[in-house]
Amino acid sequence: MTARDADQPIQYEPEEACKPTIALTVGFQGAVLVLAPTVLNVVIAFRASGLDDTWLSWGVFAAMLICAAITALQGVQFHRFGAGHIVLTWPAAMFIAITVSAVSAGGPEVFASLLVICSLIQIALAWWLPILRRIVTPVVSGTVTMLIAVSVLPIAFDSVQDLPNGASVGVGAVIALVTLLASVIVTLRAKGRWRLIAPFISLAIGCAVAAAFGVLDGDRIANASWFGVPDLPELGFELTPDGQFWALLPSFAILTLVLGLKTISDGIVIQQNSRRRPRAIDFRRIQGIVSVNGIGMLLAGLSSTLPPMANSSYSLSLINLTGVAARRVGIGVAVVILFLAFFSKFAAILLTIPGPVVGAFLMLAMGMLFVSGWQTILRDGLDPRRVLVVALASALGLGLHGHPLMRDLFGEEIGALIGNGVTIGAIVAIVMTLLLEAMGSRRTRLEVTLDMASLPSIDDFLAALAIRQGWDDASALRLRSAGEETLATLLGEEEENGEQAEQPRLVIVARPQTGMVELEFVATTRQENIEDQLAYLTDEAPIPTADDLSLRLLWYHASNVRHQKFHGVDIVTVQVEGSA
Repeated sequence: MTARDADQPIQYEPEEACKPTIALTVGFQGAVLVLAPTVLNVVIAFRASGLDDTWLSWGVFAAMLICAAITALQGVQFHRFGAGHIVLTWPAAMFIAITVSAVSAGGPEVFASLLVICSLIQIALAWWLPILRRIVTPVVSGTVTMLIAVSVLPIAFDSVQDLPNGASVGVGAVIALVTLLASVIVTLRAKGRWRLIAPFISLAIGCAVAAAFGVLDGDRIANASWFGVPDLPELGFELTPDGQFWALLPSFAILTLVLGLKTISDGIVIQQNSRRRPRAIDFRRIQGIVSVNGIGMLLAGLSSTLPPMANSSYSLSLINLTGVAARRVGIGVAVVILFLAFFSKFAAILLTIPGPVVGAFLMLAMGMLFVSGWQTILRDGLDPRRVLVVALASALGLGLHGHPLMRDLFGEEIGALIGNGVTIGAIVAIVMTLLLEAMGSRRTRLEVTLDMASLPSIDDFLAALAIRQGWDDASALRLRSAGEETLATLLGEEEENGEQAEQPRLVIVARPQTGMVELEFVATTRQENIEDQLAYLTDEAPIPTADDLSLRLLWYHASNVRHQKFHGVDIVTVQVEGSA
C-alpha cells in the first residue's frame, strides 16, 4: 500500500455522503476533464475508418451516453457490479487502431459484433480474476499497452495531413507542432484547477492557428441545432461471420484482456488514493469495476461506438484537487455529461476541430499511454525472466507488424488482419509467461478442509517442505508456525459465523524460491482483511487479546503477508525466509 500524495486532504471518503451541490460542482469539474478525450477518440477512430458525418455524430453522442452511465454505475455499486469510487470514464484510445481495421475490413456490423462478444470476455475476466491473475500479469499488460501506443501513432501522423482541398503543403505540420508545444507548455505550467481545463486550452490554441491558416470550417457549428439527438445510422450485426471476422477476433479478445488489466490497475490506484488512511486493496471492488466496464463494452457494441475505459490519472487529479472522493460525485459527472450529450452545439464545436489538432492530441496521448505501459512493468518489478518476456514480445510484435511474412504464411487477406503487432506481442508474452511459470521452481499442493482438525496435515506438509529445502530447525519452525497462524487467522471469522451447511475447503500451494518459501492459502471468504488488521498492530500496542494473537504471531514469523479478497474466495500469500 502506498500513501496518498494529494494537493488537498480527503474531506469525503467514498462511503461518506456529501451534499448534492458539492457532488454536482465536483461532477462538473470531472466532466470537463473527460469531454475532450471522449469526443476526440471517437472522431479519430471514425474519421480514419472512412465513416461519414452521420456515423461521426452518432458515435460521439452514444459514447457520451455510455460514459455517463458507466461513471454513474461505478459510483453506485450494485451487488457485484461497480467500484464504489469515483471512476472517470472515456472511450478507449487503445481500440482506435483495431476499430479502423475492423470497420475497413467488414464495416460497422463486424465491429459491433466483435465488441458484443468481447464484452462477455471482460465480464468473465472479472469473475475469473483469481484464476487468471498469474497468467495475464502486469508484465503482459504493460508490454501490450506499449505495443498499442506504437501501433496507433501512424494514425496520428496521418491525421496531420487531414486538411481541406487546396491547403498549402506543410500547414498541417505547423498546426500540429504549435498544438503540441501549447500542450507541453500548458501542462507544465498549469497549476491547481487550471489543470482541469489544460486540454481545452491547448485545443483552442491549435484551432486558432488553424483558423489563421484558413483550414477551420465553421459551417458545422452554424448549422447545428442547440439541442437534439443526432440522426441514427443503420446499426446492425454480422450474423454470418466470415474469415475476416474470425481473423479479427483474437486481436479484439487480447485487447479486451489488456483493457481489463488496465482497469484493474486503475481501480487499485483509485482505491489507494481515496482514503485518509491507506488500506489493503479490496479485490471485490476491482471485480466490480471490471464487470461494469464489460457492460459498457456491451453497450458500445449495441450502439457501434468505441468501448469505455476507466482512467485513474484524471480520477486522481479530480480527487486531489478537490479533496472529495465521495462516490456520489460519479452521479454528478454523469448528469453533466448527459446534459452536454444533448447539447448539439457543443458537440458540433468539438467535431469541427481540424485533423492536425486532433493528430497532435493523439500523439501526446499515445506517448503517455506508452509511458503508462512501461510504468506498469516497472511497478511489478523487473528480473531477468521478466526482461526476457518484455524483450521478446516487443521485438516480435514490432518486427512482424504488417510484415509480408504474415501474408506469405496465412494468405493476403487473413495475414493482413492477424499480422497485427499487438496480437503477436500479446500471444508471445502470454506464452512466455506460461512457459516461465511451468519452468519455475517445483510447486507442491495440499488440499484440506478449513478446520483446525487439518492442522496436523498442514504441519506435516510444511515440515516435509522445509526438509526438502534443507532448512535448519529454526527456519523450519518459523515456516510451520506461519502456516499454523495463517490457518488460525482464517478460522477466526468462520468460528464467529457458526456452523455452515458445507465445510469450506483450503488449498495451500508452496512455491520455493531462493532463501524463501511463498505459501498461498486459498480459502472461502472472511469479513476482515488480514493485511489491514496487520497494519493496525504496532509493537507499542497493549497486550494482545485472543482474537489478534494469531495475527501478531503471523506478523512475527512471516517476512511478508498479502491478502487478496475476491467474491467467494480469499487468497492469502505468506512469504517466509529460511536458511540451511
